[in-house]
Amino acid sequence: MVASRNGSLAASILLTAANVLIPLSILVFATGFFPYKPFLPGLAEFEALEYGPPPQAPFDRLVFMVVDALRSDFVFSEASEFEYTQSLIRDGSAIPFTANARSPTVTMPRIKAITTGSIPSFVDLILNINEADTSSTLAAQDTWLSQLKAKDTGKLVMYGDDTWLKLFPETFDRHDGTSSFFVADFTEVDNNVTRHINDELQKDDWSLMVLHYLGLDHIGHKSGPRSSHMPAKQREMDGIVHQLFDALETQSHLQSTLIVLCGDHGMNDAGNHGASSPGETSPALVFMSPKLKEISSKYPAPAHAKNEFDYYSTVEQSDISPTLAALMRFPISKNNLGAFIPEFLPFWPSSSDKVQILIRNARQILNIVTAAFGGELFDNQSSVDPCVSKSASDISELACEWRKINLEASSQANANEVDKEWLAATSTWIRKAQDLMSSMASNYDMSRLSLGQGISVAAVIASVASLTLQGFWKSGFLLPLFLLATSYGPMMFASSYVEEEHHFWYWTSTIWLAYLGAREVHRSSRISSALSHITALGALRLIRSWNQTGQKFAGEPDTVKTFLIPNPELLWVFITLAYVVVTLQTLQSLSLAGLPFLLTTFLVPLLFSATLAFKLAFTAEDAPELVVGFARTLLDILQGPSLIFRARIIFGLLTALFGFAVYRAKVGGPQVTQSAAQLTHHLCTLLAMTQTRATNIPLFLLSTIILQTLQSANLSIAEITTSSILLQYVTFFAFGGSNAISSVDLSSAYNGISGFNVIAVGFLTLVGNWAGPIFWTSATNLLLLREYRQRGRADAFRYHLILLTVFVSMSVAFVIAACTALRTHLFIWTVFSPKYLYCMAWSLGQHLLVNVAFGGLLFWIGT
Repeated sequence: MVASRNGSLAASILLTAANVLIPLSILVFATGFFPYKPFLPGLAEFEALEYGPPPQAPFDRLVFMVVDALRSDFVFSEASEFEYTQSLIRDGSAIPFTANARSPTVTMPRIKAITTGSIPSFVDLILNINEADTSSTLAAQDTWLSQLKAKDTGKLVMYGDDTWLKLFPETFDRHDGTSSFFVADFTEVDNNVTRHINDELQKDDWSLMVLHYLGLDHIGHKSGPRSSHMPAKQREMDGIVHQLFDALETQSHLQSTLIVLCGDHGMNDAGNHGASSPGETSPALVFMSPKLKEISSKYPAPAHAKNEFDYYSTVEQSDISPTLAALMRFPISKNNLGAFIPEFLPFWPSSSDKVQILIRNARQILNIVTAAFGGELFDNQSSVDPCVSKSASDISELACEWRKINLEASSQANANEVDKEWLAATSTWIRKAQDLMSSMASNYDMSRLSLGQGISVAAVIASVASLTLQGFWKSGFLLPLFLLATSYGPMMFASSYVEEEHHFWYWTSTIWLAYLGAREVHRSSRISSALSHITALGALRLIRSWNQTGQKFAGEPDTVKTFLIPNPELLWVFITLAYVVVTLQTLQSLSLAGLPFLLTTFLVPLLFSATLAFKLAFTAEDAPELVVGFARTLLDILQGPSLIFRARIIFGLLTALFGFAVYRAKVGGPQVTQSAAQLTHHLCTLLAMTQTRATNIPLFLLSTIILQTLQSANLSIAEITTSSILLQYVTFFAFGGSNAISSVDLSSAYNGISGFNVIAVGFLTLVGNWAGPIFWTSATNLLLLREYRQRGRADAFRYHLILLTVFVSMSVAFVIAACTALRTHLFIWTVFSPKYLYCMAWSLGQHLLVNVAFGGLLFWIGT
């Protein structure tokens, strides 16, 4: 007895240690994997060159208009509503480009790339989500804003996304910032920008006006690029361009003003961004001014894309920085990797000026190259000739081409006309240097990577040791769980498997349910058992086909696109059925838990009408094309307060009923406790449904079918844990999740709150994106409680937790190993790094917060 107690205590200590080591390994590894990249301090100054002073600038003011998520086709295609902008392109008053936005395609890193000309660290993806962060400021770095500030030719003003204020504190003389994460709002965020424009256009005291519009991005997040709201928003943004350009033509103090219209990133077919699909990495970029007629060729507009989103010439987003430096005559930022856009060279007819603009750009990038590789190969006085070097490396080729360009520069500057081949060679050299430096691996801290890996392995050892000490044979058949963990882990070393991970879970869950069904049929020989498992397999097949996810087939037909969106009446039949079923289950649990009849008959209809009315009103804002027929009639009947207030009513009711369930579970008998546990599951389901898009709500009905089948089966704890892991991952992907940052759904992140709060928004985002896994955490609790009641297994949750920890610790160790081994891989920032962030969310959010903390609370309620 004493030995058993000591073994149990040691197992508990090891289990606790493993669950402490998991987040510790993740955080330690992250500090080495996502370090802040060092930047050269101070402001750049014009270098004295033999060609004379820097060329004069054609512009003295800049209106920098960012339309968040402005994908190239939104401006340039035949379907675009930017009719006035297209007319400027046709008459030569605008020069259009497609700007390549490198991953991660979220706002903060993109603004950094645009303003510094550099390639931001991937850690900015995390900082982009935390609006309270100030550690990512550019206040001490060299940007074209700091150059304009130092030039002191006018005030700097900014209206729109407050990311600019976070990045550039104390930089703007006048400003009005708006939170970029309140995605439910399409209009006020933009009206708050537009209301300042007229006043500013009348003033003569500014040299830079930044306008960052958010509404188009919010529409994308809520209902995608083909939303019915999108054409009107495009016309609104085109109207702003019209207003600005008219001012340039009519007001004398704005005659030398340049307007730049651009997107910080694009969006994919789901309306999201963050990854590296063509839609996400292809924002529009347009330079506009009446002066451009002097140099511009007239471009066709609308245009046809060469590839899916590739319109006109393609440039890097970082090219904006050196181009603005020349057009407004200030030094190129020290950390710039951008290349001057050659289409603007005709502004300077002098050969000397043309040569000087390109050479200054080339020398500035050369400083970064030599800082990384040394300067010997690039020094004309060096004894090493890179052109005859035996090692034909990229850097020796770059050095050889530099010597040739540099030797010819003086003669080209003194010529009547610069040789086109030299201009092309110099632009090509700058682009090659840019590509070389942009593709360099991050400055990883290998000691931290190794330490993080070691801690993750220690977590695996501790969890397995805990399982051994506790008596792993008591958990049942463990082989499927270990096969799952050991087959899943090696997949993390292959980019295609990471991108298409959902297939692994879809097929393993199908095999698992088929195995359980075959075993139950063999044991009982009952037709009802066979029918039950066949029905469960059918439900699983429907779940798998609900939302197409991954990378390769993201746009392919699925159940939602093929059947539900074209037939919204059918969708609302399923949604209403889901709410009716869950409400009736809640009614039954409340009655059995001892809630007075009169109170039950009041609360349950209120809960049903509140939840369904909220979903109707939310969908009417999110995707109004889906609210038709009887759904529209029902919405009109249930008209009421704002969405925020409706959500607060639901959250209040769910909280009150959850409190009642806890109270009754602790003061009632075993029957009441069982009903209270079931009640908590139904309340969790209603919370998950509230935070889920309307098209995904029928998935809860299908999940309930599978749960009922599992409840009828005779499962050991290990089999319950295996089922839980499989179905948590299956539903995460079936609800539209993936390993791409772009699949993060922010549409429900502000339910019930009126402004940004990092804890509230983080919690609501977690529930919204992990609604399926949260359902199965709660459902698993019901299966474990059945084991507890029927077999007296008071330690059921502890065994379940040990097995979960074994799987999670092994997963973390494999992902960390993959990211370390593949840190120089071509897809490290587009595939493996996002997978690491998702691993972090699964381990810290779903495992520790939901499965351990919340799952433990649910089990405690039920016992």
